[in-house]
Parts: sequence; C-alpha cells; structure tokens
Amino acid sequence: MKAYFTRHAQVFMRTLGEFARSPAPTLMTVILIGLTLALPTGLYVGLLNLQRLSQGWQPHGSLSVYLKKGGADSAAVVAIRRIPGVATARYISPVQGLREFKTASGLGGMGLFGRHNPLPGVVIVAPTRPGPRSVALLATQLKTLPGVAHVQSNLVWVERLDAALALGRRLVTILATLLGLALVLILANTTRATVASRSAEISVVRLVGGTNAFIRRPFLYIGALTGGLGALCALLVLEIGLIALEGPVAALNRAYGAHYRLTGLGLEQALGLLVLGASLGWLGARIAVARALRQSEG
Repeated sequence: MKAYFTRHAQVFMRTLGEFARSPAPTLMTVILIGLTLALPTGLYVGLLNLQRLSQGWQPHGSLSVYLKKGGADSAAVVAIRRIPGVATARYISPVQGLREFKTASGLGGMGLFGRHNPLPGVVIVAPTRPGPRSVALLATQLKTLPGVAHVQSNLVWVERLDAALALGRRLVTILATLLGLALVLILANTTRATVASRSAEISVVRLVGGTNAFIRRPFLYIGALTGGLGALCALLVLEIGLIALEGPVAALNRAYGAHYRLTGLGLEQALGLLVLGASLGWLGARIAVARALRQSEG
C-alpha cells in the first residue's frame, strides 16, 4: 500500500514539474477552461441571487384583503383571523398605508392627497398551505366576509416567476452540459498531442513490461490537474465579476432604500465545481490515452 501511494506521489510531483517547464501552454489551457466553466457558473449564481431576492418579497400565495371604506375594520380583521387556513393576518390601517405609500413613492412632500386619505384598510393574509388550490379556496372564503371589498392574490405572478426561474435553470443545465462536452473534447485533444510527443517513451516503457495502467497514470494526472486548475480559474473569474457588480448594486440599494448583497457560491458548491473540473479533465485524458494505446497496440 505504501509503494502504491509513493508511485502516485511521484507521478503527481512529475506532473507539477512538467507544468512548470511549459507554463505558457498550460496557462492558456487553464484560462480557456476557466472562462468556459465561468459562463454557466455565473448564470447559475445569477439565478440563485434572483431567487433569493424574490423570496424577500411577499410569501408565495399571500393574499391582500382590501376592506370597505367606512366599515368596521377591527371586526373584519377578527373575522378574517377566525377562518380556517389563515396562518397570519397583518392589518395595515389607512393612515399607515398612506405613510408607506408616500415613503416608497417619494411623494410625501407634495401634499398630493391633502387631508383626504383614499386608501382603505388592508389585511395581508398568509395561508397555512400556500398551494394554488388552498389559496384559491381561501380567497373565495374571504370574499364572502362582510366588510371585505376585494381580495388580491400574488400567486399568479409568483407562479410566473417560478416558471421563469425553472426555465433559466433548465437552460443553464443544457449550456453546462454542452460546454462540459466541449471541455472534454478540448482536453482529449490536448492529451492526444502530449501522448503523441511521448510515443518513443511509451514504446520503451512497453518493452520493459510497463502496463497500460502505468502508462495512463501520468496523463490522467495531467488532465485532472489541468481541469481542476481551470475550475479554480473559473472561481476567480466569478469572484472578480461579483466585485465588479458591487458598485451598481450599491447604487440600486441607495435608489430603492434596499440592503441587498450579491452572494457567490458556497463552500460546498465551490468544491463541487473543482471536483467537476478535475473529473472532466480526467475523462478527456482517459479517452485520449485509451484511443492512443489501442492504436499503438494495433
């Protein structure tokens, strides 16, 4: 067992030495892999941030219950809270609603409404089950209550947003699959050229009894390390992109009074990207070496 790990350690150190002896071609390949992996990864991070931003809005399936002007709002709120299926019911008075409207719109100092407040009382209802059927049933029950003028659900636009995010995730998956196949072909072609340049060395190894596994090992290390370094480059490109977007995001936060921050990949996701890059490099090298060995044996 010790001899096995020793051989692998020797091959690993030899691979690092080969990278150091030809830094320019290795660097170009690593940058190419990094840029290729950064594209679908960046789109994936964008979808994650968009999903996180949408979760900060009203909960999925929440209902806005508009009360009748001049009615007994307190009685209506009590009746709403007694309905089965209502998890929470937050009452917004006309005065509070007008204040929030002026703050959000920036029209507070214009005296737009004078002393007249046209806004009704509103109750934001969160259902216990935010599914489409339960929300629709709850909306029907709320409409029949005395003092309720109108019931509006955000379920429609939430479903549209979820459908758009699902479409985006599917497109990212397709793009990542296609680019992954392209990377395998690129690394296979690079490894094939390396194998061809060492054909004499491979022939000598065969003459002294070297097995195919022994011949394959250094090329597999080259492919895996190249792919892993490319994934590391992709993480660096992604981090630079997030830093470049901090200024525009801060400007939007100031304009809308928000406190949103872009987030990148987590530790597990970053490690997964490194493993993916190394695996693609290993697969490309494996394909190229297997084909070269079959040709040499024939």
